[in-house]
Amino acid sequence: MRHLFILLFSALTVLISSCGSGDEPQLNAVGGKLYGGEFKFMSSEKVNNLYPLATSDIYTSRFNSQIYEPLLKLDIETMKVVPALAESYTVSTDAKTFTFKIRKGVKFHDDECFGGEGRLLKADDVKYTLDLACSGLKGNKMSYLLVSRIKGAKEYYKNSKSSLPKNGVSGIRVLDAATVEITLTQAFPGFDKILTHTNLGIYPHEAYEMYGAEMSKHPVGTGPFMLESMDDKGVTLKRNPKYWRKDEFGNQLPFLSKVIMTYVKDKKSELLAFRNKEVDIVLEIPVNDVENVLGSLQDAQAGKNVKHKVESKSSMSMNYIAFACESAEFKNPDVRRAFNLAINRSEIVDKYLLGEGWPADNGFVPLMDNFPNNKVKGHKQNVAQAQALMAAAGYAQGKGFPAIDFYVNAIEGSAPHKMCVGVAAQIKQNLNVDLNIVLCSFSEREKAIASGKAKIWRSGWIADYPDAENFLSLFYSGNINENSSELNSFKFRNEAYDALFEKASMEKDETIRNNLFVKCDQMIIDEAAVMPIMTDDFMVMVNARVRDFKTNSMENLDFSTMFIKEPRN
Repeated sequence: MRHLFILLFSALTVLISSCGSGDEPQLNAVGGKLYGGEFKFMSSEKVNNLYPLATSDIYTSRFNSQIYEPLLKLDIETMKVVPALAESYTVSTDAKTFTFKIRKGVKFHDDECFGGEGRLLKADDVKYTLDLACSGLKGNKMSYLLVSRIKGAKEYYKNSKSSLPKNGVSGIRVLDAATVEITLTQAFPGFDKILTHTNLGIYPHEAYEMYGAEMSKHPVGTGPFMLESMDDKGVTLKRNPKYWRKDEFGNQLPFLSKVIMTYVKDKKSELLAFRNKEVDIVLEIPVNDVENVLGSLQDAQAGKNVKHKVESKSSMSMNYIAFACESAEFKNPDVRRAFNLAINRSEIVDKYLLGEGWPADNGFVPLMDNFPNNKVKGHKQNVAQAQALMAAAGYAQGKGFPAIDFYVNAIEGSAPHKMCVGVAAQIKQNLNVDLNIVLCSFSEREKAIASGKAKIWRSGWIADYPDAENFLSLFYSGNINENSSELNSFKFRNEAYDALFEKASMEKDETIRNNLFVKCDQMIIDEAAVMPIMTDDFMVMVNARVRDFKTNSMENLDFSTMFIKEPRN
């Protein structure tokens, strides 16, 4: 009855279809699309906290983006900023004041915090969410995005470590029931890109006040899906029947009845599940395993292999090895430079990853539109120079340098693990330093970093928004604090870098701004604050029954428009 009401409301013709794997029959929509069906996939990393301000990894963000919606979003194909919960916005000529008109008719999910039925979104909800994002409350990992930029946010951050001051951040004002104004401390033309961040999704004060810390397991947003269950087996989302968006044919979104993610211990099991049609997609598929997924030539000739398609996008990401720059082992820049010069990035890609990826021959910022990363001169292998630097630091031929645990959040045999095996082998061969790989989960690695136990670790950064500033902010000393340890987790401090980064962030002319960021990137390389290793392509294999699947260079997944329709034999 729920689907029937939706389709009648949308003036659609209702027809029962036998295709699809969901428990409910699928219903026809305009344009050859279908309502119903379940989309299934697997993950090696657990998702157990759906409070957007408390999470930062890509695995959780993919779920948060289905439950919550920010003021603005990035078009998944063009990567341009477009309206989301804000139907429109304006920017003052000095790029310091942003004014947002809130979309009418948007409702929060039905929930007990409202007495059972969701209420309409208001401008007050936007201020409430962004105030909390600026707070110093424990668990808020998003403060780095806003505190240094919004007027009054620094004071609010300092005064909100245990409770929230009345009236919130002075630079975030509700002008009327449908208008919010945000005033910055200084010009920042890229501020609208920041507001597309998944974890700045808007939620109601009723939910936070009712659930508190339990909101991590009881999310309430305006998105196309709602949480049905989350446990040690996985996460299940169900369709939001009152979602506000429609597609180009007037069909109310989303089409899917459910999105189901289960956990997997190794890539081989995930690939087998795809071959057996137990899941609909394999993320980050290894090229050398494609044949194993699809089966033999005889299987293909017999029609037994999975009908599928492969999607590949150049990922706006950087895979790197991080140093604890204030640790005894890596506080000397010469040691960090030696590690960078000791490795051959092309050999790691070609030998250990069988050509899957692109060596990071330039800086830390990957290739992206309008950013001239080719102007940044990266580290090239020079073993003799690396050994001389180690000797100058007091570690000739590696003597006196301790064996170190190398934290790698990856599955054994996966591409990230293979990359780190290659790095460790070259460091041993060329510097006579032992890096003992410790395979761990994302959360285990984060705990080791926060405690100071981790001195060197594998990590990656996928763009939150398409701007060099997003990558270079990782090295800004203002992003070292107890609530945003995942940002400048290197503990890299450099006054000259901070000054240059701040100047670039304020610059309104895009060409000048990017050239300043090029200088920032070069400084990171020269100081060897990190070991950029490689960029890669985001490659996924999708069952042919999944239609209108979309992803982009930021490795986002959009479940709101996809639908299930079995291919013809």
